[in-house]
Amino acid sequence: MRSVREALAGFGRAPLLGGLSVAAIGVSLLIVGLFAVAGHNVDRALSGVESRVEVVAYLRDDVDEELVGLATAEIEAYPEVAGVTYVSKVEALYRASQEMTEFSDVFSDLEVNPLPASLVVQLASDSRTPDAAERVADRVEGYDFVEEVRYGREWVDKLYRLRRIVGGGALLLGGSFAIGAVLLIGIAVRMAVLARRREISIMKTVGATEAYIRRPFLVEGLVTGLFGGLLATALTYGAYRIVDRTLLPLEWVPEWWMAVGLLFAALLGMLAAARAVRRELRNIDVY
Repeated sequence: MRSVREALAGFGRAPLLGGLSVAAIGVSLLIVGLFAVAGHNVDRALSGVESRVEVVAYLRDDVDEELVGLATAEIEAYPEVAGVTYVSKVEALYRASQEMTEFSDVFSDLEVNPLPASLVVQLASDSRTPDAAERVADRVEGYDFVEEVRYGREWVDKLYRLRRIVGGGALLLGGSFAIGAVLLIGIAVRMAVLARRREISIMKTVGATEAYIRRPFLVEGLVTGLFGGLLATALTYGAYRIVDRTLLPLEWVPEWWMAVGLLFAALLGMLAAARAVRRELRNIDVY
């Protein structure tokens, strides 16, 4: 309780400094929050596109449908495969006529269906990677009745690369602004220690341990980080609502992200305070 009282008293002695520290941390973490919202929505969009990653095997015209049925069961048993759909020649022509309406006259004048039957292989959610798609394509291509296999390797590679870039960018930007927040909290705590230099010197003279002296500053750093995190959350949510209503629909980040963010901000504040106060206590002499 003493540490909490001392921490609150520290805010009371220098409300402007405390407010500026909270505001600076809030603005720093706001950038991280905005990037988290953007990254979450990009990831959701990529997941939607990624769910359509599939391997298409085009079959020979003289294929035995019973043989295709047996092969379909085998392919569905692959660990990378979520399901297999057989598309007949007639269905392929119908789909093409529905998707390319500008060529409806051409399709209606055809005397022979030129489109092949195919097997559409849907990949499992954890196997929509270039390597997994290539493995499945190579195995499916081994069937004698398969004439050609396609899965858009270049497109899958680009999609997978984009996902990694988004994840790496989030870590890099988040780490950069976390360092900035640590420096801001450290400066605030260092100034608070210097403002109480005489009081701390007297406490050390009468035998107070460094842990006892340091504790209120740690609580002050934790509270500063927590308030900064709450401010960043509020600002991020406000920006999200503005963009969602005026520019494009967005999805808010999961609640556990916010909980982790607030915990991270509080721990960040405490660790920054611990580093700052440890350095300053060494420079304060005992009377």
